[in-house]
Amino acid sequence: MKHQMFDYLRDTGSPSDPVLESGSVSRSRSELAEQVRTLASQLKAMKVSSVALYADNGIEWVLSDLACQLAELTIVPLPLFFSDEQVLHAISSSAVDAVIADRELPAALSNAEPVDIEKVPSFDHLVSSAIKVYRLNSRDKALLPSGTQKISFTSGTTGKPKGVCLSADQQVTLANSLVSVIGIEKPKHLCVLPLSTLLENLAGVYAPLIAGGTVIAPSLADVGLAGSSGLDMGKLLRCIERHQPNSLILVPEILNALTLAAGAGWQAPRSLRFVAVGGGKVSPELLANARDAGLPAYEGYGLSECSSVVSLNVPADDQIGSVGRPLPHVSVTTDDGEIVVTGSTFLGYANQPHSWGADCVHTGDIGHLGDDGFLHVEGRIKHQFITSFGRNLSPEWVESELLAAPTLQQAVVVGDDRPYCVALVYPRDPSTSDREIAGWIDNVNLTLPDYARIVEWYRLPTALNVHDGLLTENGRPKRSNIELTYQLAIGDLYEIRKEVSSL
Repeated sequence: MKHQMFDYLRDTGSPSDPVLESGSVSRSRSELAEQVRTLASQLKAMKVSSVALYADNGIEWVLSDLACQLAELTIVPLPLFFSDEQVLHAISSSAVDAVIADRELPAALSNAEPVDIEKVPSFDHLVSSAIKVYRLNSRDKALLPSGTQKISFTSGTTGKPKGVCLSADQQVTLANSLVSVIGIEKPKHLCVLPLSTLLENLAGVYAPLIAGGTVIAPSLADVGLAGSSGLDMGKLLRCIERHQPNSLILVPEILNALTLAAGAGWQAPRSLRFVAVGGGKVSPELLANARDAGLPAYEGYGLSECSSVVSLNVPADDQIGSVGRPLPHVSVTTDDGEIVVTGSTFLGYANQPHSWGADCVHTGDIGHLGDDGFLHVEGRIKHQFITSFGRNLSPEWVESELLAAPTLQQAVVVGDDRPYCVALVYPRDPSTSDREIAGWIDNVNLTLPDYARIVEWYRLPTALNVHDGLLTENGRPKRSNIELTYQLAIGDLYEIRKEVSSL
């Protein structure tokens, strides 16, 4: 079995086949292979070992990713929606000694000592002149499990997300497994999600390349995405119409938006054969409505620690209400109701040697495997939730930020299966004005990445208490009780934003 994506790129299909497109630029199989080989050689000549990739979707992103794998360098894809603090955390905890970027580096990194940033101009002639390579002479050290080729930092349940370490073999194994179950020959895949998202990286780039297909990777602006959860539907619809893809990968919020657009008269292209949806809860009703609207949507399930996909419904093997059968390269069991995955699991977390070498992943998700082999996910063990844009979030993290000053006595963050976060708050001093509360929340939002910011908030009429069943004996919020008690107020917070967006 081949374990390098470069081998598939070089040997699959005809050298003249178009394999990568972005905007008005395209690359044939042979052209991309040659550029990957050249960039890999240049990066090796720099004598670096770990490279961060801080760039928009496009040919340069894919080229850089494949070149680092060929050069056997560790790559750290950085989401553009990360806060400066999160970018700095990812770079320092991975001991990155070079950055490939298409934008200014965060001020926190540029001003950090003893970092010395040096341009490497030899990259300019190879791809867009907007791309630069920076060398970082850093004293940071990282403890990484042997064989680490990619470190994936997810949206982060806290301000300092963990670095999931994967080998090249694990990534390629996952992509091959997807090719075998999806079964589309030479697919034309349109990348809608950020390529820094492991799911789009492996299922949206690696799998189509292995299957002899074409990857279309427009800039995120061309797709209509802004930050982690901004969506311009007009741009997205035009992008899909223009490219006529065979496959898409979507989060539930975008699938819902496309389904609503179809209900308003937009027609999904007949070229679409497979739309994978994951990253959050997907209702059976949404899947049925999407399919009726010409969007062949199929739910899957996974996590970064399992190279992004564990199970998937596909056209030939589908059960709405489940998240599909486990992929061929993994096995799934349950332990006291918790889903446990064995197989091509991650190497461990960066700088956490106690996590290395585990032969299974305890997912933190509650579920069961049916007698028919389909996996069902029923909820989370912890309070962590997932927005409908697929961003993992610990409400305790944001709540601690809101309570860091004496303005608020209580704060409960809500956002599971919804497009953004809202908060229920109660001031420490009842005489505190709404304007003062709003000012404090605005200040907190400045320190948070966009997916964790409080978009709307509600002032509680009275403080939460134990006697009402809204707090535990030790003062922790009983989240399900709180959401049930204030469901109308929470619903209004989301309706407010919906009305504003429609103006």
